[in-house]
Amino acid sequence: MPRSFGYDSLSMSSDMPFLGPRQAMDLQEFSRKPKRTTSHTLGELLQRIGDSTTTSPTHHHPSPSVPLLLSFHNLTYSVSVSRSLLPACFTRRTSANTEKKVLLNDISGEARVGEIMAVLGASGSGKSTLIDALANRIARESLKGSITLNGEALESKLLKVISAYVMQDDLLFPMLTVEETLMFSAEFRLPRTMPTSRKRSRVQALIDQLGLRSAANTIIGDEGHRGISGGERRRVSIGTDIIHDPILLFLDEPTSGLDSTSAFMVVKVLQRIAQSGSIVIMSIHQPSYRILKLLDRLIILSRGHTVFSGVPATLPLFFAEHGNPIPPHEDKTEFALDHIRELEATPGGTEDIVRLNKTWQRRNTIRQTQKLSLKDAISASISMGKLVSGASNMDSNSVPKYANPFWKEMIVIAQRSITNSRRAPELFGARFGAVIITGVILATIFWKLDNTPKGVQERLGFFSFAMSTTFYTCAEAIPVFLLQRYIFMRETAYNAYRRWSYVISHAIISIPSLMLLSVAFAATTYWAVGLAGGFLFYLTLVFASFWAGNSFVTFLSGIIFNLMMAYTVVVAILAYFFLFSGFFITRDRIPSYWLWFHYASLVKYPYQGVMQNEFEDPLKCFVRGTQVFDGSPLQAAPESVKLSLLKTMSKTLGMNITRSTCLTTGSDILKQTGVTDIDKWSCLWITIALGFFFRFLFYFALLIGSKNKRR
Repeated sequence: MPRSFGYDSLSMSSDMPFLGPRQAMDLQEFSRKPKRTTSHTLGELLQRIGDSTTTSPTHHHPSPSVPLLLSFHNLTYSVSVSRSLLPACFTRRTSANTEKKVLLNDISGEARVGEIMAVLGASGSGKSTLIDALANRIARESLKGSITLNGEALESKLLKVISAYVMQDDLLFPMLTVEETLMFSAEFRLPRTMPTSRKRSRVQALIDQLGLRSAANTIIGDEGHRGISGGERRRVSIGTDIIHDPILLFLDEPTSGLDSTSAFMVVKVLQRIAQSGSIVIMSIHQPSYRILKLLDRLIILSRGHTVFSGVPATLPLFFAEHGNPIPPHEDKTEFALDHIRELEATPGGTEDIVRLNKTWQRRNTIRQTQKLSLKDAISASISMGKLVSGASNMDSNSVPKYANPFWKEMIVIAQRSITNSRRAPELFGARFGAVIITGVILATIFWKLDNTPKGVQERLGFFSFAMSTTFYTCAEAIPVFLLQRYIFMRETAYNAYRRWSYVISHAIISIPSLMLLSVAFAATTYWAVGLAGGFLFYLTLVFASFWAGNSFVTFLSGIIFNLMMAYTVVVAILAYFFLFSGFFITRDRIPSYWLWFHYASLVKYPYQGVMQNEFEDPLKCFVRGTQVFDGSPLQAAPESVKLSLLKTMSKTLGMNITRSTCLTTGSDILKQTGVTDIDKWSCLWITIALGFFFRFLFYFALLIGSKNKRR
């Protein structure tokens, strides 16, 4: 029978060997305090601990006896499912075309400190939904029932501080080593006031606890880079979420996709975590015989109903009472799950076994008396080394949401991104190569343009293509956040850092690479093409274009989750921006109902800015005398004919037009192309401002689109 942590078993004589004298006195004092029924802030829970948390956070005792009980009663959760084949936007939701699907139906149970509670069942039985419900990942208004810890309701802010949630997928940066991954997690979850040496000690102790010592300096790896094994990757995922040594640990199928040996090692690690003083609750599809021996409590679900709840050793007795005894040499959980599937296919379904489970629970449940309130229990857990997040330094009136100030978060996010990117230089190298190749092609095609009417047209073509290219080359930013989205969601779900810290850090670390791309493109094209405008302004506007394009694409990656759809949308929108930029059709020729798109075009402002930079000199001439006939059928006429026509034009216009008379200046070209509504400096500042605007929208996209709760 698995070891049980009963609440009436807490005695100072039995627990003294695990506590120092000061901690034992504190715990005795806590146990003598009168019970409080109201909820407390974490600061209030910790105000009596004092210096007891200065003990090393890496030292845990094998059998802590702090009584903690997570209870859940009558949990019910349902979702509305549309029966219409049309998308929701084309149908009006009514009771006629929607139906309620119950995912959890009156689920009750309890989990104790020092134990592993496993939720079993076939796919669609409600395992992950129950884990999400217990971990506060379902909106309170949608979930019926109650969840308490030591008889007191858990506030969301407190739960985030004392718990951790490990997702089913391994969401890790591929080019970081195991030790670096855990160290960055420590930088996020442990406070800035904690010395770096203590954080490193915590990471080293966790590496040993997870059995990752031999892989500590190996990169995580991905499809293109060989790294650690699947089982090691899963243990690293667990480690990133338990770096602060939480009291409650929730895991969604931590053994999924692993071989039997790796799965056993993962659950063995979870057993050690539980024995260090945590409540571990996990979902698992079908545990092996070895894994079953490590589990202390089971809940088996079938289509949202509880068909069994209890310790694994009572499975044979339960099914024998149901009239289907488990054969002596049969795997108990395999038999149970197969039998439940058979019942699901019958007309009556699992109604009989669900009723039997309720009767079984009423008959076998032993009510235990709590010795400690929630406040005292958490305080005692911390005094024994749990929650190494520096919680005792919190203000007594509120629970701080984050362990570090925003600037510390920004630094750590930047360091992690730079480290990961530096070990995969081919990503930036491909983009840099694309910019250089594009610049070289443009430089060779538009080599040394002259100041003739033909040269003017070629300059217009160069500017339009060059400015649009700076935006198209920013499309590589699409997968950057899409690949990190679920890492971001996992880390922000339990307040590892602020969303706007991520947005600002993400923007800052992109600037050096954008500047390098800008210098490469501007230097490759400016002198080769023979541009006459100021080089520094040209360079600055190219950088502003890269900045605005990168921000725009980053924003789209925050609202579009599918990679191929994101590429399609980006290419299409940039094409529309190019169309309405003013190159193909001037502003005064655009229909009034499309004029708003002209001013919304990101390409308009850099294109207009470089045009004004090139043609702003009113004294520079681009069309002289007979050049006025270039581009017309008279271009091939003899020079004498052109001069004769100029004399005729002079008499008609009342002015002397000779071969050297300037007929079109740079100012005239700007007026002809309709790019004089905004001056070049305004174009520059607008382009830069648009970059900040889309970063701002990116933040709101993360705020709204990265919710971690079901509705």
